[in-house]
Amino acid sequence: MVQQAVARRLSAWFSRRPAWFPDVLLALFVTVIQVQSAAIPVPLEPAYTPVSGFGYVLLIVSGLAVAARRRQPVAVFGVTALASLIYFGLGFPDRLSYLGLFVALYTLAAYGDGRRTLMIAGAGIAVLAVGWLIAAADIKPLVAIGWVFFRIGASVISTILGESVRSRRVIAADAQERAELAERSRDEEARARVDAERLRIAREVHDTVAHAIAIINVQSGVTAHVLDKRPEQAREALRTIEQTSSRALREMRAILGVLRDGDEREPYPGLGQIDELVGKARDAGLDIAFEQTPPVTPLPSAVGSAAYRIVQESITNVIRHVGPTRVTVALEPGIDALRIRVADEGRRAAAPVHTDSSTTTGRGIVGMRERCRLLGGELDATPRPEGGFEVTARLPLTPVGSRS
Repeated sequence: MVQQAVARRLSAWFSRRPAWFPDVLLALFVTVIQVQSAAIPVPLEPAYTPVSGFGYVLLIVSGLAVAARRRQPVAVFGVTALASLIYFGLGFPDRLSYLGLFVALYTLAAYGDGRRTLMIAGAGIAVLAVGWLIAAADIKPLVAIGWVFFRIGASVISTILGESVRSRRVIAADAQERAELAERSRDEEARARVDAERLRIAREVHDTVAHAIAIINVQSGVTAHVLDKRPEQAREALRTIEQTSSRALREMRAILGVLRDGDEREPYPGLGQIDELVGKARDAGLDIAFEQTPPVTPLPSAVGSAAYRIVQESITNVIRHVGPTRVTVALEPGIDALRIRVADEGRRAAAPVHTDSSTTTGRGIVGMRERCRLLGGELDATPRPEGGFEVTARLPLTPVGSRS
Protein backbone atom coordinates (compact mmCIF):
# COMPACT_ATOMS: atom_id res chain seq x y z
CA MET A 1 0.00 0.00 0.00
CA VAL A 2 2.85 2.38 0.87
CA GLN A 3 4.62 1.60 -2.39
CA GLN A 4 1.43 2.22 -4.37
CA ALA A 5 0.88 5.54 -2.62
CA VAL A 6 4.48 6.60 -3.32
CA ALA A 7 4.10 5.54 -6.96
CA ARG A 8 0.89 7.55 -7.30
CA ARG A 9 2.52 10.63 -5.78
CA LEU A 10 5.55 10.31 -8.06
CA SER A 11 3.27 9.86 -11.07
CA ALA A 12 1.23 12.91 -10.10
CA TRP A 13 4.40 14.96 -9.57
CA PHE A 14 5.85 13.97 -12.94
CA SER A 15 2.56 14.85 -14.66
CA ARG A 16 2.76 18.33 -13.12
CA ARG A 17 6.54 18.77 -13.45
CA PRO A 18 7.80 22.14 -14.66
CA ALA A 19 8.86 22.51 -18.30
CA TRP A 20 12.52 23.01 -17.41
CA PHE A 21 12.81 19.79 -15.39
CA PRO A 22 13.64 17.41 -18.31
CA ASP A 23 16.35 19.79 -19.55
CA VAL A 24 17.96 19.93 -16.10
CA LEU A 25 18.01 16.13 -15.94
CA LEU A 26 19.55 15.98 -19.44
CA ALA A 27 22.17 18.58 -18.47
CA LEU A 28 23.18 16.59 -15.39
CA PHE A 29 23.35 13.40 -17.45
CA VAL A 30 25.54 15.02 -20.14
CA THR A 31 27.80 16.58 -17.52
CA VAL A 32 28.33 13.25 -15.71
CA ILE A 33 29.01 11.40 -18.99
CA GLN A 34 31.54 13.99 -20.17
CA VAL A 35 33.39 14.12 -16.84
CA GLN A 36 33.41 10.34 -16.37
CA SER A 37 34.56 9.67 -19.94
CA ALA A 38 37.62 11.90 -19.43
CA ALA A 39 39.18 9.11 -17.32
CA ILE A 40 38.44 6.20 -19.71
CA PRO A 41 40.92 5.64 -22.61
CA VAL A 42 39.62 4.61 -26.04
CA PRO A 43 41.33 2.75 -28.97
CA LEU A 44 43.36 4.68 -31.57
CA GLU A 45 43.43 7.69 -29.31
CA PRO A 46 46.10 10.28 -30.17
CA ALA A 47 48.68 11.43 -27.70
CA TYR A 48 46.97 13.91 -25.44
CA THR A 49 47.47 16.19 -22.51
CA PRO A 50 45.95 14.67 -19.33
CA VAL A 51 42.69 16.37 -18.36
CA SER A 52 43.45 18.98 -15.71
CA GLY A 53 41.15 20.93 -13.45
CA PHE A 54 40.57 23.51 -16.17
CA GLY A 55 39.63 20.75 -18.60
CA TYR A 56 37.05 19.43 -16.15
CA VAL A 57 35.68 22.95 -15.74
CA LEU A 58 35.21 23.16 -19.51
CA LEU A 59 33.41 19.80 -19.53
CA ILE A 60 31.16 20.82 -16.63
CA VAL A 61 30.32 24.21 -18.17
CA SER A 62 29.45 22.71 -21.57
CA GLY A 63 27.36 20.01 -19.89
CA LEU A 64 25.40 22.28 -17.53
CA ALA A 65 24.73 24.79 -20.32
CA VAL A 66 22.40 22.18 -21.85
CA ALA A 67 19.85 23.03 -19.13
CA ALA A 68 19.00 26.26 -21.04
CA ARG A 69 18.99 24.67 -24.47
CA ARG A 70 15.32 25.37 -25.33
CA ARG A 71 15.17 28.84 -23.80
CA GLN A 72 18.45 30.09 -25.31
CA PRO A 73 19.51 27.64 -28.07
CA VAL A 74 21.91 30.06 -29.80
CA ALA A 75 23.64 31.03 -26.56
CA VAL A 76 23.96 27.38 -25.47
CA PHE A 77 25.49 26.50 -28.84
CA GLY A 78 27.94 29.38 -28.49
CA VAL A 79 29.02 28.28 -24.98
CA THR A 80 29.46 24.61 -25.92
CA ALA A 81 31.29 25.47 -29.19
CA LEU A 82 33.70 27.83 -27.40
CA ALA A 83 34.33 25.28 -24.66
CA SER A 84 35.04 22.63 -27.33
CA LEU A 85 37.52 24.85 -29.19
CA ILE A 86 39.42 25.65 -26.00
CA TYR A 87 39.26 22.04 -24.80
CA PHE A 88 40.72 20.54 -27.99
CA GLY A 89 43.05 23.49 -28.47
CA LEU A 90 44.70 22.54 -25.16
CA GLY A 91 45.17 18.99 -26.40
CA PHE A 92 42.72 17.26 -24.09
CA PRO A 93 41.35 13.85 -25.25
CA ASP A 94 38.18 13.42 -27.30
CA ARG A 95 36.35 10.58 -25.65
CA LEU A 96 32.77 11.90 -25.00
CA SER A 97 33.73 15.52 -24.38
CA TYR A 98 31.61 16.76 -27.31
CA LEU A 99 28.25 15.29 -26.18
CA GLY A 100 26.98 18.67 -24.94
CA LEU A 101 27.94 20.28 -28.27
CA PHE A 102 25.95 17.70 -30.26
CA VAL A 103 22.89 18.23 -28.04
CA ALA A 104 23.22 22.00 -28.52
CA LEU A 105 23.41 21.66 -32.33
CA TYR A 106 20.38 19.36 -32.38
CA THR A 107 18.39 21.77 -30.21
CA LEU A 108 19.44 24.79 -32.28
CA ALA A 109 18.06 23.17 -35.44
CA ALA A 110 15.02 21.50 -33.84
CA TYR A 111 13.72 24.57 -31.94
CA GLY A 112 14.99 27.31 -34.24
CA ASP A 113 13.18 29.20 -36.98
CA GLY A 114 14.58 27.30 -39.93
CA ARG A 115 16.86 29.17 -42.31
CA ARG A 116 18.43 31.59 -39.81
CA THR A 117 19.31 28.94 -37.25
CA LEU A 118 20.62 26.62 -39.96
CA MET A 119 22.92 29.39 -41.14
CA ILE A 120 24.14 29.90 -37.56
CA ALA A 121 24.72 26.16 -37.13
CA GLY A 122 26.50 25.87 -40.49
CA ALA A 123 28.77 28.84 -39.76
CA GLY A 124 29.51 27.47 -36.29
CA ILE A 125 30.37 24.01 -37.60
CA ALA A 126 32.68 25.57 -40.21
CA VAL A 127 34.52 27.54 -37.51
CA LEU A 128 34.73 24.47 -35.30
CA ALA A 129 36.04 22.32 -38.14
CA VAL A 130 38.80 24.82 -38.92
CA GLY A 131 39.73 25.13 -35.25
CA TRP A 132 39.72 21.38 -34.70
CA LEU A 133 41.86 20.73 -37.79
CA ILE A 134 44.37 23.42 -36.73
CA ALA A 135 44.56 21.91 -33.26
CA ALA A 136 45.17 18.46 -34.81
CA ALA A 137 47.91 19.63 -37.21
CA ASP A 138 50.64 17.69 -35.35
CA ILE A 139 48.44 14.81 -34.17
CA LYS A 140 50.22 11.52 -33.38
CA PRO A 141 49.55 8.88 -34.64
CA LEU A 142 48.26 10.31 -37.90
CA VAL A 143 45.45 7.75 -38.11
CA ALA A 144 43.90 9.40 -35.05
CA ILE A 145 42.85 12.29 -37.31
CA GLY A 146 39.70 10.20 -37.79
CA TRP A 147 38.45 11.48 -34.44
CA VAL A 148 38.48 15.02 -35.80
CA PHE A 149 36.45 14.05 -38.86
CA PHE A 150 34.10 12.11 -36.59
CA ARG A 151 33.44 15.31 -34.60
CA ILE A 152 32.73 17.24 -37.81
CA GLY A 153 30.48 14.55 -39.24
CA ALA A 154 28.59 14.04 -35.97
CA SER A 155 28.03 17.81 -35.72
CA VAL A 156 26.50 17.85 -39.20
CA ILE A 157 24.36 14.80 -38.42
CA SER A 158 23.09 16.38 -35.18
CA THR A 159 22.06 19.49 -37.09
CA ILE A 160 20.33 17.48 -39.83
CA LEU A 161 18.48 15.41 -37.24
CA GLY A 162 17.27 18.56 -35.47
CA GLU A 163 16.11 20.13 -38.74
CA SER A 164 14.24 16.93 -39.60
CA VAL A 165 12.39 17.07 -36.28
CA ARG A 166 11.61 20.76 -36.78
CA SER A 167 10.29 20.12 -40.30
CA ARG A 168 8.02 17.32 -39.10
CA ARG A 169 6.75 19.58 -36.33
CA VAL A 170 5.99 22.35 -38.84
CA ILE A 171 4.27 19.91 -41.18
CA ALA A 172 2.20 18.51 -38.30
CA ALA A 173 1.26 22.04 -37.19
CA ASP A 174 0.23 22.95 -40.75
CA ALA A 175 -1.81 19.77 -41.04
CA GLN A 176 -3.49 20.51 -37.70
CA GLU A 177 -4.25 24.06 -38.80
CA ARG A 178 -5.70 22.83 -42.08
CA ALA A 179 -7.78 20.26 -40.21
CA GLU A 180 -9.10 22.92 -37.84
CA LEU A 181 -9.83 25.22 -40.78
CA ALA A 182 -11.65 22.42 -42.57
CA GLU A 183 -13.61 21.65 -39.40
CA ARG A 184 -14.53 25.32 -39.00
CA SER A 185 -15.57 25.43 -42.66
CA ARG A 186 -17.74 22.34 -42.17
CA ASP A 187 -19.30 23.88 -39.06
CA GLU A 188 -19.95 27.15 -40.88
CA GLU A 189 -21.42 25.29 -43.84
CA ALA A 190 -23.63 23.25 -41.50
CA ARG A 191 -24.77 26.42 -39.73
CA ALA A 192 -25.48 28.03 -43.11
CA ARG A 193 -27.58 25.02 -44.13
CA VAL A 194 -29.43 25.14 -40.82
CA ASP A 195 -30.06 28.86 -41.21
CA ALA A 196 -31.27 28.37 -44.79
CA GLU A 197 -33.60 25.57 -43.70
CA ARG A 198 -34.85 27.67 -40.78
CA LEU A 199 -35.54 30.57 -43.17
CA ARG A 200 -37.31 28.26 -45.60
CA ILE A 201 -39.51 26.82 -42.86
CA ALA A 202 -40.26 30.33 -41.58
CA ARG A 203 -41.33 31.43 -45.06
CA GLU A 204 -43.49 28.34 -45.55
CA VAL A 205 -45.13 28.79 -42.17
CA HIS A 206 -45.71 32.50 -42.82
CA ASP A 207 -47.31 31.88 -46.21
CA THR A 208 -49.48 29.02 -45.01
CA VAL A 209 -50.66 30.67 -41.81
CA ALA A 210 -51.12 34.13 -43.29
CA HIS A 211 -53.22 32.81 -46.16
CA ALA A 212 -55.37 30.64 -43.93
CA ILE A 213 -55.90 33.37 -41.32
CA ALA A 214 -56.78 35.91 -44.00
CA ILE A 215 -59.48 33.66 -45.47
CA ILE A 216 -60.77 32.68 -42.03
CA ASN A 217 -60.88 36.35 -41.06
CA VAL A 218 -62.97 37.24 -44.12
CA GLN A 219 -65.28 34.24 -43.78
CA SER A 220 -65.82 34.82 -40.08
CA GLY A 221 -66.79 38.41 -40.84
CA VAL A 222 -69.23 37.20 -43.48
CA THR A 223 -70.66 34.66 -41.04
CA ALA A 224 -71.23 37.29 -38.38
CA HIS A 225 -72.90 39.54 -40.96
CA VAL A 226 -75.34 37.02 -42.46
CA LEU A 227 -75.86 34.60 -39.55
CA ASP A 228 -79.38 35.77 -38.72
CA LYS A 229 -80.57 36.75 -42.21
CA ARG A 230 -79.03 34.03 -44.43
CA PRO A 231 -78.12 31.00 -42.33
CA GLU A 232 -77.34 28.89 -45.43
CA GLN A 233 -74.66 31.37 -46.50
CA ALA A 234 -73.34 31.47 -42.93
CA ARG A 235 -73.18 27.67 -42.93
CA GLU A 236 -71.23 27.73 -46.20
CA ALA A 237 -68.80 30.29 -44.76
CA LEU A 238 -68.23 28.10 -41.71
CA ARG A 239 -67.61 25.13 -43.99
CA THR A 240 -65.02 27.18 -45.85
CA ILE A 241 -63.37 28.10 -42.54
CA GLU A 242 -63.25 24.42 -41.57
CA GLN A 243 -61.74 23.38 -44.90
CA THR A 244 -59.21 26.22 -44.87
CA SER A 245 -58.04 25.47 -41.34
CA SER A 246 -57.83 21.75 -42.13
CA ARG A 247 -55.79 22.48 -45.23
CA ALA A 248 -53.49 24.81 -43.25
CA LEU A 249 -52.95 22.15 -40.58
CA ARG A 250 -52.00 19.56 -43.23
CA GLU A 251 -49.53 21.98 -44.82
CA MET A 252 -48.07 22.82 -41.42
CA ARG A 253 -47.55 19.11 -40.70
CA ALA A 254 -45.86 18.73 -44.08
CA ILE A 255 -43.61 21.73 -43.47
CA LEU A 256 -42.63 20.83 -39.92
CA GLY A 257 -42.32 17.13 -40.76
CA VAL A 258 -38.70 17.74 -41.83
CA LEU A 259 -37.91 18.15 -38.14
CA ARG A 260 -38.94 14.56 -37.43
CA ASP A 261 -37.23 11.43 -38.71
CA GLY A 262 -39.25 8.62 -40.18
CA ASP A 263 -42.51 10.56 -40.60
CA GLU A 264 -44.39 10.31 -43.87
CA ARG A 265 -44.73 13.83 -45.22
CA GLU A 266 -47.02 15.20 -47.88
CA PRO A 267 -45.29 16.77 -50.89
CA TYR A 268 -45.05 20.54 -50.92
CA PRO A 269 -47.85 22.22 -52.87
CA GLY A 270 -47.05 23.15 -56.46
CA LEU A 271 -48.75 24.25 -59.67
CA GLY A 272 -51.27 21.43 -59.40
CA GLN A 273 -52.73 22.91 -56.22
CA ILE A 274 -53.18 26.46 -57.55
CA ASP A 275 -56.68 25.58 -58.83
CA GLU A 276 -57.70 24.67 -55.28
CA LEU A 277 -56.05 27.85 -54.00
CA VAL A 278 -58.04 29.95 -56.50
CA GLY A 279 -61.23 28.19 -55.49
CA LYS A 280 -60.69 29.03 -51.82
CA ALA A 281 -60.02 32.64 -52.77
CA ARG A 282 -63.32 32.76 -54.69
CA ASP A 283 -65.07 31.46 -51.59
CA ALA A 284 -63.47 34.35 -49.70
CA GLY A 285 -65.17 36.85 -52.03
CA LEU A 286 -62.59 37.45 -54.74
CA ASP A 287 -63.55 37.48 -58.42
CA ILE A 288 -60.57 35.59 -59.84
CA ALA A 289 -59.70 35.00 -63.46
CA PHE A 290 -57.14 32.20 -63.64
CA GLU A 291 -55.05 31.87 -66.81
CA GLN A 292 -52.50 29.07 -67.19
CA THR A 293 -50.58 28.01 -70.29
CA PRO A 294 -49.56 24.32 -70.44
CA PRO A 295 -45.83 23.99 -69.69
CA VAL A 296 -43.46 23.32 -72.59
CA THR A 297 -41.23 21.15 -70.41
CA PRO A 298 -41.79 19.58 -66.98
CA LEU A 299 -41.26 22.20 -64.29
CA PRO A 300 -38.82 21.53 -61.41
CA SER A 301 -40.55 20.96 -58.09
CA ALA A 302 -38.72 23.91 -56.52
CA VAL A 303 -40.10 26.23 -59.22
CA GLY A 304 -43.63 24.86 -58.81
CA SER A 305 -43.50 25.25 -55.03
CA ALA A 306 -42.17 28.79 -55.27
CA ALA A 307 -44.86 29.71 -57.83
CA TYR A 308 -47.57 28.34 -55.55
CA ARG A 309 -46.29 30.37 -52.60
CA ILE A 310 -46.00 33.56 -54.66
CA VAL A 311 -49.58 33.25 -55.91
CA GLN A 312 -50.77 32.32 -52.41
CA GLU A 313 -49.07 35.31 -50.79
CA SER A 314 -50.30 37.68 -53.51
CA ILE A 315 -53.91 36.52 -53.03
CA THR A 316 -53.49 36.74 -49.26
CA ASN A 317 -52.37 40.35 -49.56
CA VAL A 318 -55.43 41.16 -51.68
CA ILE A 319 -57.76 39.55 -49.14
CA ARG A 320 -56.11 41.33 -46.22
CA HIS A 321 -55.62 44.79 -47.67
CA VAL A 322 -58.22 45.18 -50.45
CA GLY A 323 -61.18 42.91 -49.88
CA PRO A 324 -63.61 41.67 -52.54
CA THR A 325 -62.31 42.73 -55.95
CA ARG A 326 -61.36 41.31 -59.31
CA VAL A 327 -57.99 39.51 -59.48
CA THR A 328 -56.16 38.11 -62.49
CA VAL A 329 -53.74 35.23 -61.97
CA ALA A 330 -51.65 34.29 -65.01
CA LEU A 331 -49.02 31.56 -65.28
CA GLU A 332 -46.94 31.44 -68.47
CA PRO A 333 -44.39 28.58 -68.53
CA GLY A 334 -41.70 29.12 -71.16
CA ILE A 335 -38.68 27.21 -72.38
CA ASP A 336 -36.31 28.82 -69.88
CA ALA A 337 -38.53 30.44 -67.23
CA LEU A 338 -41.96 30.53 -65.60
CA ARG A 339 -43.62 33.95 -65.59
CA ILE A 340 -46.22 34.78 -62.95
CA ARG A 341 -48.62 37.72 -62.85
CA VAL A 342 -51.12 38.48 -60.10
CA ALA A 343 -53.01 41.78 -60.52
CA ASP A 344 -56.02 43.21 -58.71
CA GLU A 345 -58.28 46.16 -59.61
CA GLY A 346 -58.16 47.76 -56.17
CA ARG A 347 -60.82 48.27 -53.53
CA ARG A 348 -64.44 48.56 -54.59
CA ALA A 349 -66.09 51.47 -52.84
CA ALA A 350 -69.56 49.93 -52.75
CA ALA A 351 -68.51 46.51 -51.56
CA PRO A 352 -68.19 45.56 -47.85
CA VAL A 353 -64.57 45.13 -46.90
CA HIS A 354 -63.36 42.62 -44.30
CA THR A 355 -59.66 43.35 -44.34
CA ASP A 356 -56.94 42.87 -41.77
CA SER A 357 -57.09 45.76 -39.34
CA SER A 358 -53.40 45.52 -38.49
CA THR A 359 -51.32 48.45 -39.65
CA THR A 360 -47.98 46.75 -39.27
CA THR A 361 -45.88 46.04 -42.30
CA GLY A 362 -45.55 42.34 -43.05
CA ARG A 363 -42.81 40.43 -44.78
CA GLY A 364 -44.93 38.93 -47.54
CA ILE A 365 -43.36 40.77 -50.47
CA VAL A 366 -39.90 40.39 -48.95
CA GLY A 367 -40.45 36.65 -48.61
CA MET A 368 -41.66 36.35 -52.23
CA ARG A 369 -38.61 38.27 -53.45
CA GLU A 370 -36.30 36.02 -51.44
CA ARG A 371 -37.91 32.94 -52.98
CA CYS A 372 -37.25 34.32 -56.44
CA ARG A 373 -33.64 35.20 -55.65
CA LEU A 374 -32.94 31.71 -54.32
CA LEU A 375 -33.88 30.35 -57.75
CA GLY A 376 -32.07 33.14 -59.61
CA GLY A 377 -35.31 34.89 -60.54
CA GLU A 378 -36.79 38.35 -60.18
CA LEU A 379 -39.94 39.76 -58.60
CA ASP A 380 -41.61 43.14 -58.99
CA ALA A 381 -44.51 44.37 -56.86
CA THR A 382 -45.90 47.82 -57.72
CA PRO A 383 -49.19 49.74 -57.74
CA ARG A 384 -50.99 49.89 -61.10
CA PRO A 385 -51.61 53.31 -62.72
CA GLU A 386 -55.31 52.50 -63.22
CA GLY A 387 -55.68 51.33 -59.62
CA GLY A 388 -54.91 48.18 -57.73
CA PHE A 389 -51.64 46.30 -57.32
CA GLU A 390 -49.63 43.97 -59.51
CA VAL A 391 -47.06 41.29 -58.68
CA THR A 392 -44.92 39.91 -61.49
CA ALA A 393 -42.25 37.24 -61.10
CA ARG A 394 -39.86 35.34 -63.33
CA LEU A 395 -38.55 31.96 -62.14
CA PRO A 396 -35.78 30.33 -64.22
CA LEU A 397 -36.30 26.64 -64.92
CA THR A 398 -32.56 25.96 -64.70
CA PRO A 399 -30.97 26.09 -61.21
CA VAL A 400 -28.60 28.99 -60.62
CA GLY A 401 -25.55 26.81 -59.97
CA SER A 402 -25.91 24.82 -63.22
CA ARG A 403 -25.95 27.77 -65.63
CA SER A 404 -22.70 28.48 -67.42
